[in-house]
Amino acid sequence: MCGIAGAAWDQRGEPLAQPDLLRMISVLDHRGPDDTGTYRSDAAGVSAAGGVLGHTRLSIIDLTSGHQPLSNEDETIWIAFNGEIYNYRELRPELEAKGHRFRTASDTETIVHLYEEYGVECLERLRGMFAFALWDDRRKRLFLARDRLGQKPLFYFPDRDRLLFASELKAILQVPGVPRELNPRSVDEFLTYQYVPHPHCIFKGYHKLPPAHWATYEHGKLTVERYWSPPYADQSGKAGDTGTHQDLNGASVERWKSELRQRLTESVRLRMRSDVPLGAFLSGGIDSTIIAGLMQELAETPVHTFSIGFSIARFDESAFAREAARRLGTEHHELTVEPKALEILPRLIWQYDEPFGDSSAIPMLYLSEMTRQHVTVALSGDGGDELFAGYDRYRAVGLGSVFDRLPRPLQAVLTSPVWQRIPASVDQKTRRRRLKRLLAELSNSPERRYLRWIGIFDEQRRNELYSDDFRDTLGGADSAEFLLAAYEACPRRDFTTRTTCADVLTYLPCDILTKVDVATMAHSLEGRSPFLDHRVAELAAQMPIKLKRKGSVGKWILVETFADLIPPSIRKRPKMGFGVPLDHWFRNELKPLLYDGLLDSKSMNRGMFNEQAVRQLVEQHTSGGWDHSYRLWCLLCLEMWQRTFLDPASAPERPAALAVSS
Repeated sequence: MCGIAGAAWDQRGEPLAQPDLLRMISVLDHRGPDDTGTYRSDAAGVSAAGGVLGHTRLSIIDLTSGHQPLSNEDETIWIAFNGEIYNYRELRPELEAKGHRFRTASDTETIVHLYEEYGVECLERLRGMFAFALWDDRRKRLFLARDRLGQKPLFYFPDRDRLLFASELKAILQVPGVPRELNPRSVDEFLTYQYVPHPHCIFKGYHKLPPAHWATYEHGKLTVERYWSPPYADQSGKAGDTGTHQDLNGASVERWKSELRQRLTESVRLRMRSDVPLGAFLSGGIDSTIIAGLMQELAETPVHTFSIGFSIARFDESAFAREAARRLGTEHHELTVEPKALEILPRLIWQYDEPFGDSSAIPMLYLSEMTRQHVTVALSGDGGDELFAGYDRYRAVGLGSVFDRLPRPLQAVLTSPVWQRIPASVDQKTRRRRLKRLLAELSNSPERRYLRWIGIFDEQRRNELYSDDFRDTLGGADSAEFLLAAYEACPRRDFTTRTTCADVLTYLPCDILTKVDVATMAHSLEGRSPFLDHRVAELAAQMPIKLKRKGSVGKWILVETFADLIPPSIRKRPKMGFGVPLDHWFRNELKPLLYDGLLDSKSMNRGMFNEQAVRQLVEQHTSGGWDHSYRLWCLLCLEMWQRTFLDPASAPERPAALAVSS
């Protein structure tokens, strides 16, 4: 795993100076502590189009000869690559037969020769996770690409007559003269989703290349195109040559299960290719247990598995992880941690570049740090919930679909305001509170109803929060457009399947995969996700919802297919979030930070928020009247991000306290 950075410019553009390139890659050394390298085209420094590439390397495959940037035979094509191509061994013989000569044993060189042979269509043959920059010196073309599901990040900034790019936003900010102006629309989106969705960025003018997209910068023109979509719109419902959506007899179910077992096992096998030690995250949930179990079946020695525990019982899954490890026969490592929010918050803000409100990033940082002390690569179960309908919220989605089919008079009764007058606990997780919330949203369209369920600040709360001036800067922009566009990618399936599709296109890359990539890379650890092999994802996309959810039970086909790997107690256990006690922190050790961070003159003078609305959120929570912990965490992360990245006169370099951990 690595970090990449660089630039391309046309004949009118300013070449990127070598000291600036070195500064860009210096803040990415946590992504690649083992080696660094740069490339400059022959035209660099003269009045002609040119490009530069920078690379920091975490050595995983071909430890001795995989130095980057790397070129083809005549050095007309160069690449800086971040990620892994798992099928590189299978691709190599075909390319050699076509006359391509390999000088290394790395997966990266495969991309160079594929591009020589197929151009941008080389992406169709790649199986892996990646973000890369390729400079074609013959055409003076920069070619950028990102993997299908969005496991590896790539930021870019069109800077007059040149294009800057990097694995992380903070690297681009190291270039002298680049602007740092807050994007109000991105703030609105962040407070809606707890992340800034692609292609937008928290700064005006900056972008994230979306998953499954490539971009070219040639003759001063930037072109961005999608090259893959998960086939949710495919109505064939085939598992290889098996069954249909309508054909759910026992035989067709067995064929689905057989195909799933074969594809996921192959995915795990490919992701166990490594020249350095590897292991697996093991939470004790269904997904991570399956991945660890398949690894153990394929391994000749016990697989190393890793989990963390917490002293607060409702956040502690360690007993389930230990049970899974005993069942599978892995060599298990466990660490009980007491999260220290005041200590880890500055690190979290620095590493995540943009405001990021998913508090499970905190335990993910702890888990990555502990795992890296033993291995360099860790497989995970990420993607199982989205692909196989595992989240509890999909049950509410199904109930909403039942409501939408009811006669209008009965719908009117169920959406009557009278139900909201029924007393309920301030605890939002009680059944009565959840029922009231379900009934309150039934009158909305199904898509906007789902956004209200998963969102942090709904439209009404955001309008109350914003100052009049800040609201005017939004110009009527609708933050729901990001989610609504994802629903349009799957127009003809049942609504629960459409919702899982929307999550695969939005929540999975922007939240889950961002969280994992940043946390693992902060500790120079490579994370690999077998569920996100595109052949597994394509099978899941075509699979009928009846195989994923049975009543209130999600991931039914996963449990049935891999029952031999999953202890009975784990098959039946309720899903537990990977979180931290935010509600408790904000009423205790973080209470002073709420007032100092959200209600002091610095934060209020920004002019974005209504002071009374913020004060009400703080006081309702700290008094125990309501749980606003997720909203307060997002507001606090936004404010701390501004103090780190926006307020200083120049872009921040790595704080001394955040030295690379390896």
